[in-house]
Amino acid sequence: MSRPSATADRANRRVALAMAGVVVGMAGLAFASVPLYRLFCQVTGYGGTTQRAAAAPSEVGTRTVTVRFNASVASHDLGWDFQPVQNELRTLVGEEHLAFYRVRNDGRVPTIGVAAFNVTPHKAGPYFQKIACFCFNEQELKPGESMDMPVSFFVDPAIEKDPNLRDVTTITLSYTFFRAKDEKARLSQSMPPVSAGVN
Repeated sequence: MSRPSATADRANRRVALAMAGVVVGMAGLAFASVPLYRLFCQVTGYGGTTQRAAAAPSEVGTRTVTVRFNASVASHDLGWDFQPVQNELRTLVGEEHLAFYRVRNDGRVPTIGVAAFNVTPHKAGPYFQKIACFCFNEQELKPGESMDMPVSFFVDPAIEKDPNLRDVTTITLSYTFFRAKDEKARLSQSMPPVSAGVN
């Protein structure tokens, strides 16, 4: 068998490097896809992702919308009871409201949860604006601890000018609590060291 020429060796090396580059690029995209998708949803309101605002608008519109509140816990091992304090409220678009969700840790150990959220119908996402929300931060609860968690929001008056949302009279704001990914590591750091007993 004749040995491949130097030209063939170079061509094979180029192909191998190109394939390695493709693999590295695909791995990079896989890691970046979740934050990029989250950013896309936040900017566009896709999938019912709500928006953030610094303050409510100075003018209130004339249209009335009913906002319903929904709560669930995705991780049964989280051991939390999570419910909205109010089932629904009626609001004029542009009017700021403060709603509360109540959470209690029924488990025997401290746990940390993070809330995912959206609104339905999804097309209302770009118009549902949060000023402040418990969902912006992770929540840590000790065994038996409970708290009322606020969300300050308004429905953007620009919804009145969108012909695709003329049929929307009710918006449901939903939260689902998940166990935080690095919960164990962070809880172990916050727990005081246990001193060994002296015999």
